[in-house]
Amino acid sequence: MTDCPETLEIQGHTYVRQDMLPETDADYVIVRGDRSASFAGELQSQDGQVVVLTNARRLWYWAGANTLSELALRGPNKPGECKFPAAVPKVTILDAIEIIPCTVAAVRAIADVPAWSDQ
Repeated sequence: MTDCPETLEIQGHTYVRQDMLPETDADYVIVRGDRSASFAGELQSQDGQVVVLTNARRLWYWAGANTLSELALRGPNKPGECKFPAAVPKVTILDAIEIIPCTVAAVRAIADVPAWSDQ
């Protein structure tokens, strides 16, 4: 596929070849709750809007990423400004409205954010 372009633009939309997409860690996801919050962790199970994550961190505040999608793709580029509390062993989210798989780079970047505490 060396003769193929990495991207293609059609009617103002840019498309990326699938083999050019970043490697993902399929088990590590970001879940956005309707009212609860956003969390990052290892997907244990999903049944409709009920999602169980293990080794999960609440994404209270982040810097260096505009959206959860960007956070799942690259992670935060300002880890010192993020407010991610320490991971909990397990959390059940009852109102999941979005599940985004994270890239390997994002998983590393999220893990590198120091645990935030007000103490």
